[in-house]
Amino acid sequence: MPNALAFEKSPYLLQHAANPVNWLPWGEAALARARAEEKPIFLSIGYATCHWCHVMAHESFEDEAVAVLLNEHFVAIKVDREERPDVDKVYMAYVQALTGHGGWPLSAWLTPELKPFFGGTYFAPHDRPGRAGFATLLRAIARGWREERPKLIEESERGLRELREKTEGRELIAERGAEADLAEAAGEAFEKGFQFFYETFDADRGGFGGAPKFPRASNLAFLFRCAAQQGVTSALGVAALEMAGHTLRNISQGGIHDHVGGGYHRYAVDPAWAVPHFEKMLYDQAQIALNALEMKQASGDERYAWMARDIFAYVAERLTGTAGEFFSAEDADSLVSAPDRDAQATAKEGAFYGWDQAEIVAVLGGDAEFFGGHFGVKAEGNVPAEIDPQGELTGKNVLSQVRPLAESARLAGLTTEQASNRLQAALEKLKAVRAARPRPLLDDKVITAWNGLMISALAKGARVLGERAYGETAQRAAEFVERELGDADRNVLYRSWRGGRAASEGFAEDYAFFIQGLLDLYEATFAVRWLQWAERLQATMDAKFWDDAGGGYFNSAAGATDLVVRLKDEYDGAEPTPSSVAAMNLIRLAAFTGEREVGGMTRTARARRCVEAFRGHWAESPQGLPQMLCAIERLLAPSRQVVLAGDPGAEDFRALAAVLDERLSAGWSVLAADGGEGQRWLATRAPWIGAMAPNEGQATAFVCEGHTCEAPATTVEQLRARLGQG
Repeated sequence: MPNALAFEKSPYLLQHAANPVNWLPWGEAALARARAEEKPIFLSIGYATCHWCHVMAHESFEDEAVAVLLNEHFVAIKVDREERPDVDKVYMAYVQALTGHGGWPLSAWLTPELKPFFGGTYFAPHDRPGRAGFATLLRAIARGWREERPKLIEESERGLRELREKTEGRELIAERGAEADLAEAAGEAFEKGFQFFYETFDADRGGFGGAPKFPRASNLAFLFRCAAQQGVTSALGVAALEMAGHTLRNISQGGIHDHVGGGYHRYAVDPAWAVPHFEKMLYDQAQIALNALEMKQASGDERYAWMARDIFAYVAERLTGTAGEFFSAEDADSLVSAPDRDAQATAKEGAFYGWDQAEIVAVLGGDAEFFGGHFGVKAEGNVPAEIDPQGELTGKNVLSQVRPLAESARLAGLTTEQASNRLQAALEKLKAVRAARPRPLLDDKVITAWNGLMISALAKGARVLGERAYGETAQRAAEFVERELGDADRNVLYRSWRGGRAASEGFAEDYAFFIQGLLDLYEATFAVRWLQWAERLQATMDAKFWDDAGGGYFNSAAGATDLVVRLKDEYDGAEPTPSSVAAMNLIRLAAFTGEREVGGMTRTARARRCVEAFRGHWAESPQGLPQMLCAIERLLAPSRQVVLAGDPGAEDFRALAAVLDERLSAGWSVLAADGGEGQRWLATRAPWIGAMAPNEGQATAFVCEGHTCEAPATTVEQLRARLGQG
């Protein structure tokens, strides 16, 4: 019989609904049971497209003997980290402090009062030299709870105390570091951060450090800010753009890029970006696209525009719902072949993406040698055994561009255009063949935060690439969130949706990322309703998540009864911290609609206090908070606005707007004086906008810095001159 997870909407929880373990979802019913039965909680956290979560499920959670141990001695609770990132972050912080590393599946043992006393990540089913297997560990913990409970409770108090001290210690560090002037401290942090990336840069293969390599987008965002601040032709600007561009080129050429179907895998397990961990996450697609678009602005190189278009095409094909919503991810694992009556098909990581050389020859015929030479195809497979310890890719090839297009063209006696067309035709043939394979699981859960990131990317794409359809796609997604994940009466967001919205209201990252998306969407469409909604949501975020005592934003709202501690993110990792993004949002809102005071603090003052709360971290280790450094740079710069007066749908208006996206942004906020509802609303916040109008019926740009505006510009050439781009 299925367990209680059968009634959940999360694909991850549903994956475990048939386990013999009596799983319960996180909630008051499960927690009350633990208290009533005085049993410890075994908490297992993962997500639907997590490879090692699948491994542990097959090895342990589907095992009847393990289930007996869990069911008898523990209250077993499953959590989808994407539905409850607040729960995940609390116990991940504990496990990282305990073991020195983290990851999923996350395994933690808690008292009935939710205090952790032991934890780890993946546990193998059987004992290994120096490490107990999962079943042995369960027996030992059950015995300890039965015979030495006071010691485990004491350990739980110690663990909780460390978590609380970590939060309090952060505030003390910020206070001690606040003596220096912010501009001086920020300048030193920028220099230190740039030096770190310069010294750790892999000049041969791009990226920073060795394997595994993640496309951590905030690193490149910081380098783009360095280039914009110093000038793209300065020595530092050239170096910053070389690091960013070389990294993006290697990512796009490597196996981390799905050359057949588009989009990017989660990370590479090797230093050359050749062999990926195959899951595809929406947040990676969004952030890599943003990086590529900024590199296109900085360099004018169309290769980066192609990178963004490739991502947008993949997202449209595989991660977009019928109502315009964006889904979360595709799995790394898939069935090797469809199951039939005689055999049970097995799932392997990368099964959907790898190729036998013989299969490529059969599909491409006379083009196979040319194609194989370009993409590194080998008869024995091109995945080294040392980076494939489970042998799941033995004999397989992961397509990775191993030589430049020009060289492949020369060797084949073709022009580069002919070679490109020939390779593209071959990829289309392989895509048609691959479509017949069992696809990886699609996690069709809709997450507000990640939709916000994708809205930002598409809005930026609409502006930089001049393709209005991307803006329309972003707008459809925003409308979906407004309709399905927003509560207009209470002005709140909900976290996730799958055939209906889940019970959890949004977390700090949902507000921060989605507000950012709305601001970007306004600058792409000039529909004032997105700016109005962003302003309302920011007020909610300030009320629910702001730390009055220490500054910055907690991950979770005040008053949660199922959390033992409220934490703040302090590391811009796979996703930036809510505080990093919120600080930038506040600065932009101040530029758009003035210094409105909420909770006794203006927007700029709140942004300043937000970044000051983390000063001890970004001053000491700026490479840990590169996205926050971007916000600090914008905070310290003069407020800059470009107001475009005219009809946003008119050709002359769009021509002026396009100038603003020709080059890497220097931090301009772009507003529309449309002569209608939008301008009237903006004038209630920033009265100086009310009088701005087209010059003799022609679209006009007003370039303003520090509340001083230059002479109006009515031509593209004049506007470029006003922006210093002449």
